[in-house]
Amino acid sequence: MPLNAHRCSNGHLSIPGHPRCPECAEPQNGTTDLTDKTAEVVTWTTSTATPPGVRQPNHLAIVEFEVDGESVRTIGQLTTGDVEIGDEVRPVYAEELRDPNAGIRETASQEWDGYRFEPVE
Repeated sequence: MPLNAHRCSNGHLSIPGHPRCPECAEPQNGTTDLTDKTAEVVTWTTSTATPPGVRQPNHLAIVEFEVDGESVRTIGQLTTGDVEIGDEVRPVYAEELRDPNAGIRETASQEWDGYRFEPVE
């Protein structure tokens, strides 16, 4: 499963994708896979009051990728709380970001996989 940033014809990137670019309103018509790229931690926090099925404590970060001179930010879980602003991280695939049996929705109706961000050593 790729970690995709969506691109418009002017080269702007966004996560998640939109029918039209949030920056210039051109249609988004392509994607860029960020799976093998690294990002920088812009800010982070630790949540101790998490939704059902989400691990406690839950370390979260806003990270910024640089792709062909354009930057794109996304939010996601961290693999550890041992990070600093400015640290380099990489996406790491996780089959379950939360316990599928702990939510209020039917398990089969949800996708529980995605990416966490791990510090690059």
